Amino acid sequence: MLLIPFLYAACKQEKSDLPVVGFADAFEDSTIKQARDGFLAALKEGGFSEEDQTMQLVYRNAQGDIPTLTQIIKYFISEEVTLIAACPTLPTITALQNTRDIPVFMMVAPTPELMKIKDANGNDPPNLFGTGENLDYIDTSFAIIPKLVKPKGETLRVGLLYNQSEPQSVEAYLRINGLANRYGAKLVARPVNSTADVKLVAGALLNEGIDAFFANPDNIVFGSFETIINDCNEAGVPVFTSEAGLVARGAVAAFGADLYQWGHQAGEQAAKFLQTGSTDGLHWEMVNVRKRVYNPAAAQRFGMAIPDNYEPVQQ
Repeated sequence: MLLIPFLYAACKQEKSDLPVVGFADAFEDSTIKQARDGFLAALKEGGFSEEDQTMQLVYRNAQGDIPTLTQIIKYFISEEVTLIAACPTLPTITALQNTRDIPVFMMVAPTPELMKIKDANGNDPPNLFGTGENLDYIDTSFAIIPKLVKPKGETLRVGLLYNQSEPQSVEAYLRINGLANRYGAKLVARPVNSTADVKLVAGALLNEGIDAFFANPDNIVFGSFETIINDCNEAGVPVFTSEAGLVARGAVAAFGADLYQWGHQAGEQAAKFLQTGSTDGLHWEMVNVRKRVYNPAAAQRFGMAIPDNYEPVQQ
């Protein structure tokens, strides 16, 4: 009987010699998963993977539950993981609220300013790294709607859902409202609090005679996109977005970050940290790779001629 704890202790000691990556996902989503795949690919290219037994990965998914997400982060901290990989926004914020000692590498998250996590002196959290994004790309994403969609009435009406508890979602809503005014369009926006509410609220938007739907950069929209796209297609309403990953899932077009490359960029930073054991010279960066993409099947469904500078998605 004494052999069991001895062997367990030996295994635990062996694992502790390897860097431990705690990866926190907020919910299960095929688009968000691309960022995780990119992050882990970059780590492997940098010499760290579970397959090669050069690191230990502790992966947890909160499945959309905030208390569970908090428990995940606290577990990572108690286990003294080497770094925390956070995807998307909420795990990043939660990690930074609970530790200033463990490096946090964000992906599919906005800038610290948009997340409202700067301190009173305007400084970023000292342990924040990885890759973020501002909202400038939304301008290009929204601008294509008036070019491709003919309004049923005198004014183009664009529907939108946003999560009031998610800073990035609210900021995007406010920005899109300003863009709609600039293009002489009417934004018909409704708040939504959970994926369970999406079908009802989206249905109400469709009943208000919207001409197009804009999929906001929002965790709830990501998690319930199939509901949105199916209902919009049935109602004959095209969906546009600022998230390139949602185009493969049925949106007409987007200008936005490639989520695999977004995660890969954050993973490159994390690999440097694991290689050197130091964060010297590292800082969070703006995402590098953005794409103009369109979905040929969706464009054909709505009879739209997409500009030549948009690439077809690979499905």
